Amino acid sequence: MALQESAAWIEALPFAMAIAESGWLFPAIEVVHVIALTLVVGSIAMLDLRLLGVSRKDYGVLELAAQTLPWTWGAFATALVSGLLMFASAATTYVDNLPFRIKLVLIALAGLNMAVFHVSAYRTAHRWNHQLPTPVAARIAGTFSLIFWIGVIFFGRWIGFV
Repeated sequence: MALQESAAWIEALPFAMAIAESGWLFPAIEVVHVIALTLVVGSIAMLDLRLLGVSRKDYGVLELAAQTLPWTWGAFATALVSGLLMFASAATTYVDNLPFRIKLVLIALAGLNMAVFHVSAYRTAHRWNHQLPTPVAARIAGTFSLIFWIGVIFFGRWIGFV
């Protein structure tokens, strides 16, 4: 099945049609999405800025991660569900929207960056937990994470203007 045909099938689902036809459902879902994404990026930025030695110098990386990651994952799940609901309401439009596609690529790159960080530098975080500066690999991961998530916000905002 082609991408446009799949998108049209998604749009025809009853819940997607209800969102598209409602005057208030899409904006309500969008509010939830924006708040959730704010929590995702904010909590990730706290850890990234600590990795860069810019903020939260009084916290160890492991302690900060333990405090922020539950919020990050909960907010990410909420952003994912709300994003899928918004996508479903106008899937044929979104699949052709370049900023939307770029946003998805940036989210994937942010996830890949996180995975690489967790299987490499983070495995030894107990050794450098309170160390400043953090190891180069941790600073690189923090830098790329900030770049990717700022890009997600930028291109996510741009979606509605294209």
